[in-house]
Amino acid sequence: MELTPGKLWGLRRLADARGIFRMVAVDQRPPIKGPIARALGVEEAPWEEVARFKALLVETLQEGATALLLDPHYAIPRAIDLMRPALGLVVTLEDSLFEETPGGRLSAEIDDWSVAKIKRMGGDAVKVLAWYRPDAAPEVVAHQKDFVARIGAECARLDIPFLLELLVYPLPSDAGHTTDYVEMGAKRADQVLASVEEFAKPDYGVDIFKLESPVPAAAADGSAEVQALFDEMGRLAGRPWVMLSAGAGKEEFARVLDHAFRAGASGFLAGRAIWADAFAAYPDWEVIRAGLEGEARDYLARISAMAAEKALPWSRHPCYGEGGARFTPADASFRHVYGEF
Repeated sequence: MELTPGKLWGLRRLADARGIFRMVAVDQRPPIKGPIARALGVEEAPWEEVARFKALLVETLQEGATALLLDPHYAIPRAIDLMRPALGLVVTLEDSLFEETPGGRLSAEIDDWSVAKIKRMGGDAVKVLAWYRPDAAPEVVAHQKDFVARIGAECARLDIPFLLELLVYPLPSDAGHTTDYVEMGAKRADQVLASVEEFAKPDYGVDIFKLESPVPAAAADGSAEVQALFDEMGRLAGRPWVMLSAGAGKEEFARVLDHAFRAGASGFLAGRAIWADAFAAYPDWEVIRAGLEGEARDYLARISAMAAEKALPWSRHPCYGEGGARFTPADASFRHVYGEF
């Protein structure tokens, strides 16, 4: 794989000097809006309450991160002024309100939001979550493939890295069906691996994957059998990848990361595993702040140390060939061959 200049620069912006990603997700919407609404006894969480929590996340956790993932609804308008400009900026594009059909979930972009706007505002990468089940209805599978391919093409046109998050999910016909943003308890490793294999194809233009554990987080037990699944997932990804936490507990996610780093992951992009325990104190803002400044920061430091010791620097991924990721063409022809928008 060769990286165009914009994609190379964007990926470098998201990592530390060694090429390790320590990214914190602040873009969650239902997992933050839902608990706030329930605590306040209202149908819709007030904008200011959601935005206040996101601003607090940026304020308290950014020192331990290499990049932050922000959403255009709350985090960008309320908290980007608080963000250190040295950090990488990943911006979410997908709408959290997916369409649930009998055959599966249909994803879409946030209204009035686009790759072009993310590029124009100075984003370093575009993040998209695609719900995907290989065994969903054929029209759903086709829709999800087209959704990802269209965004990948636009990221290529505007020369900005495309970070794709994949999540399997329960179909309406599955036992224990839910539309909550939680790890699918009965997920099958073959569905996770087949999803990664599909979207690793060049048709989709993915530069970095944000992947879930191929087994439920509680089953990440350090065994050789589980490690083999992580190894296969890394092989199928075929490019740099990071782990997501999917609401796993702190100890569970640490075990997931141990498997992932042994399989070649280049870091993490996580949210709830880091800050969910502190958020449980809502609406007591003093207790929330204390939790974020205490155990959340400590946990972020802990998994960051794991990444520093065990993760594969993204630029040394085998997909870039001998010598790793580098600028091309590294000669006087650059300005003549580099494309216009």
